[in-house]
Order: sequence, then structure tokens, then C-alpha cells
Amino acid sequence: MPWLQIKIPTMPKYTEVLEDAMLLAGCTAVTLIDTDDQPVFEPIRGTTPLWEHTTLQGLFEEDVDAQQLVETLQQLIESEQLKTGEISTEILEDKDWEREWMDNFQPIACGDRLWIVPSWRDAPDQEAVNLRLDPGLAFGTGTHPTTFLCLQWLNDHIKGDETVLDYGCGSGILGLSALLLGANHMDGIDIDPQAITATENNAQTNNLATELFRVTTEISELAEQYDVVVANILAGPLCDMAEAICHRLKPDAPLVLSGILSHQAVSVVDAYERWISFDPISELDGWVRLSGRKRQSKGFQPTDNGLILELS
Repeated sequence: MPWLQIKIPTMPKYTEVLEDAMLLAGCTAVTLIDTDDQPVFEPIRGTTPLWEHTTLQGLFEEDVDAQQLVETLQQLIESEQLKTGEISTEILEDKDWEREWMDNFQPIACGDRLWIVPSWRDAPDQEAVNLRLDPGLAFGTGTHPTTFLCLQWLNDHIKGDETVLDYGCGSGILGLSALLLGANHMDGIDIDPQAITATENNAQTNNLATELFRVTTEISELAEQYDVVVANILAGPLCDMAEAICHRLKPDAPLVLSGILSHQAVSVVDAYERWISFDPISELDGWVRLSGRKRQSKGFQPTDNGLILELS
């Protein structure tokens, strides 16, 4: 069915009272969006940042009296002396959003060997390594730059018989790709139970034997160390868990990190350089991938991180 959408431009300090008013008026969903298209990067822990100019966007059922709704909200704005822009309304035609997303998710080439292929589409290259993917509710389709950069690394560096840890596995896209590229075993860990389900389902879709992989929410179930560790999460958690992640690497084994914005790269390198000797950075659309190897000399700390920017 069609929906009535209402938009109210305002300032962050007024959003709470306006949101409450919209919900009391029968709004089924409220979204806060950026009025001026300004980026909000990863927030400081314990904060929920909003844009300087924020627009409340609410959805109401079509049979709501739009004129009466606008008048009621305008009265509230005037009585509470709230600063807002002009209230606008629009009728939105209903869509099958899942079908639209499926239609737009195309196979992705991630190097000279690996393709990510939606489970409902044909593989463009039947001779390639094709990971058939149905992400479900878990993060990871290969379309995001962070995932794509990690997939490129796996395409170029997995040679066969490795044990791989996918830290924050999401849909399992990285660990399962490593298996199809020749890795011997993959462990995936994630705090979201839906990620465990998605990874198991995608492994089944790709006919991967259950003894080849293990996915869990429990750190205690992981092996002591791995030949390769991949962690595509966020810069903050990556920094917090640097020692724990490096502990899972064998000496001289490669580490791949992503989920990192360009301006965060130096901070993440600083958190890891005690244990990791880094390669040049790879960047795509404002996101970076860090890769390197675990140092064999314990406690050695370089005086210069020697970062080099490599555009992808």
C-alpha cells in the first residue's frame, strides 16, 4: 500500500520532542537523516552524534489526514518554540524492496580467480572460483569497499592448505571464499547469532563440508593460532582487540584488517605495529585495507610506521 511521508528539517536538540509527537500521531517509523549531506564518521564511544542540521522523516499510513497532521505538528512547534524548516509531505508508492535489492545485486569479480555470485543468479565464469552468496540479515555481500578489498587480498594470497580465522564473519563471505580458494579450514566468529546462521547457510549453498569450517560466538572455541587472520569490522573495535587478534596469528603469518576509513588508518597501525610489520595501504572510495605479517621478534617496536598510500 502507499505511504504518507512527512519531513521536518530541524536541529539535533529538537529531534526528540518532534519524534515523540510524530509517534503519538500514529507514525509507524521515524528516521533521522542528514539535511546537508555531511558525513558522520565512526563516533566516540558512548556518544550518538547527529548532523548539525537533521531532518526527521516519518512514515504514516495513507489514510492519515495529511493537512490535519501538519497543522497539529505546526502547533506543537510554535507552542514549544522549536526551530524547524518547512514541513513537507509526499505520497510514496509501495515497492517490493527485497525484490528490488535482489535485482540490483550483480555478480562481482574480485580478482583473476574469485567471483561473488548471488545465489539466485548464474555465474558469469563457470571455470572461476564462484562463491554463491545469500547474505540474509548479516553484513557482507562484496559490494562494500571494505569487503571487496579483503576479497581481492584473498584472491591474490590464498595458495592452499591454510587455516583461516574470519574475525567478525558476518555472512561468512571472507572465510568461505578462502575455503573455495584452497584454504584447509576456516573458523568464523561474530557476536551476532544471525551471522552464524548466515555463514552456515552460505557454506551449505556452496557444498562446503561441515568439517571444513566452524562458526561461533565464543572466543574459547577458536584454535590457538592460524595461518591467516582477516578482520573486517570497525576501527574502534580493531584497536581495542589488537593484542587479542595478533595472539591468534602464527609467527610471520599475514593479517588483513578493514572496515577502516582513510583518516583512521594511522591510528589502527599504531595499535598493531608492536606485533605487525605492515604492507603499503590499499584504499578504495575512502576506505582502506591494512595488511602485514606478524613480527617474529617479540617486543620489537619500529620508530616509523612507514605508511605508503596505494590507490586501488
